[in-house]
Amino acid sequence: MRGGATGHQRARARARLLRSDGRLQSRHPSLRPGTDRRRGRSDVRDKPAASASFPSPQRIRVRWKIFLFLFGFGFIAYVQQRSLTVASYRMMPDLGFTQMQIGWLETALLVGYTALQFPGGVLGQRLGARLMFVVIGLIAFASCMVIPLAPFLLQGGALLGVLLAAQLLAGAAQAPIFPVSAGVFETWFTPDKWPLVQGLQSLGLGLGASLTPPLIAWLMTAFDWRRALAWTTLPALLLISWWAWYGRNSPAEHPAVSAEELAELGAEPPASVDSSISWSRVWTLMRNRDVLALTGSYVCMNYVYYLLANWCFLYLLQERHFTVLESGWLASTPPLAAAIGAGAGGWLASVLGRRYGVRTGLRILPLLSLPTAGVLQFLAVDATSPYLAVTALALCFACVELNEGPYWAAIMHVGRADTMAASGLLNTGGNAGGLIATPIVAYLSSHHAWTSAFLIGTAFAVVSAAAWLLVDPTRRVGSEAPAAAAS
Repeated sequence: MRGGATGHQRARARARLLRSDGRLQSRHPSLRPGTDRRRGRSDVRDKPAASASFPSPQRIRVRWKIFLFLFGFGFIAYVQQRSLTVASYRMMPDLGFTQMQIGWLETALLVGYTALQFPGGVLGQRLGARLMFVVIGLIAFASCMVIPLAPFLLQGGALLGVLLAAQLLAGAAQAPIFPVSAGVFETWFTPDKWPLVQGLQSLGLGLGASLTPPLIAWLMTAFDWRRALAWTTLPALLLISWWAWYGRNSPAEHPAVSAEELAELGAEPPASVDSSISWSRVWTLMRNRDVLALTGSYVCMNYVYYLLANWCFLYLLQERHFTVLESGWLASTPPLAAAIGAGAGGWLASVLGRRYGVRTGLRILPLLSLPTAGVLQFLAVDATSPYLAVTALALCFACVELNEGPYWAAIMHVGRADTMAASGLLNTGGNAGGLIATPIVAYLSSHHAWTSAFLIGTAFAVVSAAAWLLVDPTRRVGSEAPAAAAS
């Protein structure tokens, strides 16, 4: 039949072939949309839709959203802590307080903050980060609101006593923030990212400390110190409520975490914080040589930290003779430099750790930057130009904060499943440095001996660097803890 067909029949057969396969073969679906609609074919048109069915990458992974919450808790805590020092310039004549009494209020905050670091870390392991941040956030909020409200009801010695108690409670409530955050970072991030996230969280603290002097100074000038303290405390309620709804203790618990994100955390599931920490494991942590060396070093470094963070505003006002608004803006320069230093230090420590290993990589920054911070303190007090002094103080604070990532990553490597408790020990030592610094600086500054306060800081910075020679983050307490618990 094929050989005996007419020309018209051959043309029709040819047309059928062309119409059915789009110029090639009759068994292939047409590539022309009109033919697809007529024949009801969807093979070709469905292929792009099938490729679009694969899940697209999330713009922001859940772990980074969790990080932003912890960033916010640290930011607000530092605004609350630094506000009193700036507001004290107007509080002292209004309430009849002396500069030494303001020093007592700062010391009360530090006593509570220091005393509850380790117990707060242990409690955080038992309760979990989600509940812990809600509880301590609400207590800290209520305590901070006492400062602007209590003077409406009390005065004199009674007022001072209530403010001391409120500061003590506020410090105790804020104490677990960073130990518990370290446990969250251990669970939500891989070890090579630990210095980075710790440094970035410290960047948030620096931003909070940097924003506080100009913000409080402006609010005091426009209104009064009471409203300045109250209005900067209120945003904490929004953050606490949002965290209570969204936060989770681990990636496996969070409904928004995808299988792809879990795979990004490694072949093994992320380490979980051990909520069943025992007294024997606590004792093992407290006796560990690396925990003790890191804690002692952190004590020394934090004398310098608290000197710059808490007293820079009054130093510029009293010793360098700037106005209140000038001191507010200039006092924000060292914390801003510190914030940049903390973020850069976390990134550098992560890079150095990957290149040289955990032990050497985490040591490099402290051994270089802390002695430099000591030299810069000497240059600050010796400078004839007040603006040169501010520059030296800013660079000094940046050198100090370069080390937050290395310190906290090192204690996380040492503590592992007991990271919250181990970090609580580290920060107990860090705030002991504040307890040492506050009365010394309050006494020396009240006697116009600012130079001596900074030269003491130079000595502490050098000792802090030397202690890192004793630290080996690869010796883990976690490997010894189970044996100790079993015994």
